[in-house]
Amino acid sequence: MKRPIAVWVSVWVMLWPSIAAAHAYLVKSVPARRATLFNAPSKIQLWFNERLETRYSTITVTDAHGQRVDLGNSEVVAADPKQLTVGLKPLSPGRYTVQFRVLSVDGHVVDQNFPFTIRDTR
Repeated sequence: MKRPIAVWVSVWVMLWPSIAAAHAYLVKSVPARRATLFNAPSKIQLWFNERLETRYSTITVTDAHGQRVDLGNSEVVAADPKQLTVGLKPLSPGRYTVQFRVLSVDGHVVDQNFPFTIRDTR
């Protein structure tokens, strides 16, 4: 009888770190990480594996000089609480960085960034 309990405890102990480390992670983005675009996007869209806390989830976008180029209107999409979006000013060719900080409903904060580039089509 002790053997099934020992197996259960062993399995639980092996799984516990991955359960404890669960957090929202980026599933998809438009534009994609490290994308090279020929046309400037009008907004950034991020999708996560978990619902986000609206009040504590933001995106900022900066140019190569560190100047913000987003409209400051980042929001969790009401119809899809796993999606975060922000509008962009008209962008010129160059390299941009998307910085996001999200709080998932399980209480974990994720703060990451990724670049994308707009090519000069001249």
